[in-house]
Amino acid sequence: MRTLIVTAFVSLDGVMEAPGGEPGYRNTGWTFKAVEFDEAAYEIKGREQDEAGALLIGRRSYEAFAPVWPTMTEEFAGYNAMPRYVVSTTLTEQDERWPATILRSLDDVAALKETEGGPIIVNGSSTLAQGLADAGLVDRYHLLVFPLLLGAGKRLFSDTDKDLTKLKLVEHEVYSNGVQKQVFDVVR
Repeated sequence: MRTLIVTAFVSLDGVMEAPGGEPGYRNTGWTFKAVEFDEAAYEIKGREQDEAGALLIGRRSYEAFAPVWPTMTEEFAGYNAMPRYVVSTTLTEQDERWPATILRSLDDVAALKETEGGPIIVNGSSTLAQGLADAGLVDRYHLLVFPLLLGAGKRLFSDTDKDLTKLKLVEHEVYSNGVQKQVFDVVR
């Protein structure tokens, strides 16, 4: 069975965001604006590209990434080379600039996890990440936690009333800018 890893930039109060910002709330862009840059904090992002066997994203993230990531051949060489999957009930065709297999449900994701191959990385995709967690499909979290309280924004975790999910911290580091790397395995 493949390991499904959710990776995110997240504030201490659980707001997640793409690097560079997303429209819709006043603190957008906090990942690059609010703390001093420390290259060491992003080591895990390069490692993810080297170790992952596939990329899984939601429709909105796919539509945002497809026109940009293929042009970033150096920064995202790993992601551009690996198989990509998009979970969507509404997407009718893939973007030819960045082809991906369209999955229609979380059951399709569960079936993908049963195949052979390396870990499956989920980038961005807050709605998808919440659904995967609520369905018990997440095996690991790679979090870069920024020392910020933002209030508004997309949340990494849903507020669904569900059974307790226990996590085991398997890797951590604090960087000069206060960002913390936290890697958790889901305890089953």
